[in-house]
Amino acid sequence: MKLLDNQVAIITGSGRGIGAAAARLFAQHGARVVVTDIDEAPTKATAEAIRHAGGEALAIPADVTKPADIEELIGQTVSTYGGIDILVNNAGYTWDGMAHKMSDEQWDAILAIHLTAPFRLIRACAPYMREAAKQEKANGQTPKARKIINVSSTSGTRGNIGQANYAAGKAGIIGLTKTLSKEWGQFNIQVNAVAFGYIETRLTQPKEQGETTEREGKTIPLGIPDHLRQMATMLIPMGRPGTPEEAAGALLFFASPLSNYVSGQVLEVSGGM
Repeated sequence: MKLLDNQVAIITGSGRGIGAAAARLFAQHGARVVVTDIDEAPTKATAEAIRHAGGEALAIPADVTKPADIEELIGQTVSTYGGIDILVNNAGYTWDGMAHKMSDEQWDAILAIHLTAPFRLIRACAPYMREAAKQEKANGQTPKARKIINVSSTSGTRGNIGQANYAAGKAGIIGLTKTLSKEWGQFNIQVNAVAFGYIETRLTQPKEQGETTEREGKTIPLGIPDHLRQMATMLIPMGRPGTPEEAAGALLFFASPLSNYVSGQVLEVSGGM
């Protein structure tokens, strides 16, 4: 059974990690997936892997913190597929530091990617989600179910040392989720959030491996110190971090008809924490 037949799904940050796993899973369930990431190579690689497996995917590299890139992303999607059924706001990275040492640049950059960018993307999708449903209602039809899924974190639901900026952004996206579910519920648009715990991605790899990301000409280190990784694992009742594929399953639930009467909710995917 394919849960997303002919649905058009935009998944931001889908060149790697959870986003890429979700893109592959959505495609397996029949979605026409728009793969978008700030880095061109992984964007194209994920889309090509989907097509090689028999799915349908469109690769659009984009920096979702830039309004012009959002406009291009939405425009290309609608031009190619005619509409938008599912938006997954997944793109993001971390730039950690203790609050008393955190610069304005650190704060602003993380709020921009984790809160402002999702808001702008949702607003840009309004003509193809809210207004499309409004027209369906005007025509005497029941609007088709459409989905917005925002990726949050247990840092946003519980806080986390060294992540004042990230926690604030991830808490903020929950507020946006709950508000939008009330504003757009009448149009049969379900808006939910998934708060991930410790999932194995490059953001949670040992910092000692030296993974970095480039943002506005600045090299930002990724990952967490290995001793903190080991401590985090000890706190998880299941005794291990989750995989990107396990994380993607929660996104599929919220994207599918199985969640057509679920909106304004936050699902923690954290191994029992």
